[in-house]
Amino acid sequence: MQTVKIGLLGCGTVGSGVARLLTEKVNEYARRSGYRLELSKILVRDRDRSRPAGIDPDLFTTDPAEILEDEEIQIIVEVMGGIDPAREYLLQAIGSGKHVVTANKALIARHGQELFEAASENEVSLYIEASVAGGLPIIQTLKRSLVANQLLSLHGIINGTTNYILSAMTDEGREFQEVLAEAQAKGYAEADPTDDIEGYDAVYKLAILSSLVFEQPIQLKQIHRVGISRIASQDIAYAKQFGYVIKLLAIAKQENGHFQARVSPTMIPVDHPLASVNGVYNAILIKGDAAGDIMFYGQGAGSMPTASAVVSDIINIATELENPPNTLMASNHLGDPVNLGPPDSVVNRYYVRVLTEDKSGVLGQIGTLLGREDISVHTLLQRKADPGNAELVFITHPVSDQKLRQAIAQIRQLETTQEIYSIIRVEDFVE
Repeated sequence: MQTVKIGLLGCGTVGSGVARLLTEKVNEYARRSGYRLELSKILVRDRDRSRPAGIDPDLFTTDPAEILEDEEIQIIVEVMGGIDPAREYLLQAIGSGKHVVTANKALIARHGQELFEAASENEVSLYIEASVAGGLPIIQTLKRSLVANQLLSLHGIINGTTNYILSAMTDEGREFQEVLAEAQAKGYAEADPTDDIEGYDAVYKLAILSSLVFEQPIQLKQIHRVGISRIASQDIAYAKQFGYVIKLLAIAKQENGHFQARVSPTMIPVDHPLASVNGVYNAILIKGDAAGDIMFYGQGAGSMPTASAVVSDIINIATELENPPNTLMASNHLGDPVNLGPPDSVVNRYYVRVLTEDKSGVLGQIGTLLGREDISVHTLLQRKADPGNAELVFITHPVSDQKLRQAIAQIRQLETTQEIYSIIRVEDFVE
């Protein structure tokens, strides 16, 4: 039986999971794949640091050259995270004719085109399943199982931290800061949670997925991003009253002849399958022109779910070593970036919550300003707030982003407007 040697860059949460699977299941993987997968070396910063039991300490090295320049190592697995030196190491590995597996979403989102071009030029494989949604086999499905389809849309809950926070706020009526502190205490959120709560993590993942949906590269700056830090318990309560739940939703789709990609808090109907995805779980809903709707659900992060995706990529590469690299994996990351539609091409319904002075004529003023932008109101509530003020909540009929922004700017300038608390997209999933 042929042995395939593997070099592992990083041994943190995910890396230790990969090492554990490759060590504990070596015979099982050999039986399934026909190849013996041998973990040859593991790059770490500190050899003396305590590591999970079961990993041979002789495998550890602090010298990347021991892995990158070892001619017997055929597959490099990068789970160290960050941009540099990970990018430098992978380009060196690819240039040396080594196949690569990475779980690094930020690296692929920022430099995927460069890495895939290098892999294509050097005729090696670059697999990225673990870079998006951990244990959900979404990349391989989009590239292989759905290759006969034109992908029409993708809607995803792809960040477990924000989903945990919004789920707790919905189920328990608690405020954002309180639930965030709990998520940090449980290890679901980082000490600096900015990447998660402001949507950057989801944008990285959506950039990768969007390149598959649009069949062209997409740049991070092209993706509209809004985080969840301004979502209040009042918004959650109003959403329930209107028959919705709020999720941080990643969307890539073609609409009115234009492409759009965005990550933002979104109200979705309570009876939609994505509405029942709670806690740290992820879900992705794909629509193909032939296959229709397909939904993936599972753990989007963590040591073993992500390690599972990494090892699956390793096995796939090992079984294809005698064949030319699979160009399907690279095709959507090469070429010119996709052209997204202009601002007025994106049409949605919107929920808006405004604090105004409680005076006669205020509602009429706001209605007039909305009317000037051809915005009609679907649902309206007005409630007493603190003394002398009222809270005005309304959901619009479909309107372009541009027209809504213009109307909101005018409402904000009214003397009676105290604060515009929230502007949240409403997604009804109507074809």
